[in-house]
Amino acid sequence: MKEGKLIIFSAPSGAGKTTIVHHLLSKMDDLEFSISATTRPARGDEKDGSDYYFISKEDFLHRIAKKQFVEFEEVYSGTFYGTLRTEIERIWSKGKTVIFDIDVEGGLHLKRKYEDQALAIFVQPPSLEVLIERLTGRGTDSAEKLKERFAKAEKELNYAPKFDVILKNYDLTTACGDAEKLVKDFIANS
Repeated sequence: MKEGKLIIFSAPSGAGKTTIVHHLLSKMDDLEFSISATTRPARGDEKDGSDYYFISKEDFLHRIAKKQFVEFEEVYSGTFYGTLRTEIERIWSKGKTVIFDIDVEGGLHLKRKYEDQALAIFVQPPSLEVLIERLTGRGTDSAEKLKERFAKAEKELNYAPKFDVILKNYDLTTACGDAEKLVKDFIANS
């Protein structure tokens, strides 16, 4: 099978990466979303095989042992996320570019693994305060979970310089337009 390209969007939770990725998917037919596997339960109207592959912790650990993940990590205590090798192969077999909406450490791991085949974009929020407002405004997490997310976000903001590009999301419309240009240029020129 012919290998293709990967577009990696990473950011702290609440920075807007998911919205930007959905925008790109609606505008560019040559992209396909990489569905991550996770041990966390589905939230709201999330669907297995569409938003995530929801699997048990035991199954996840079994797949780690069989080296079925290209990257994985325990993002929060007891909660694993990862990218299955078969997911990337599935998308490349269609001749499409893989696009990721992935946590910061997972994004950097993918970039190290795929090097020039990958464009790693860090979505920079206006400030930590705005990020905290966005996360609190979602109303989906307990106070304890929010505290955990805030601490993780503060740490993740320090990783921005390790990415190929820092995409500032101070205005969503501008950020989506900038992302479109970055992705189109990368696909066309490499």
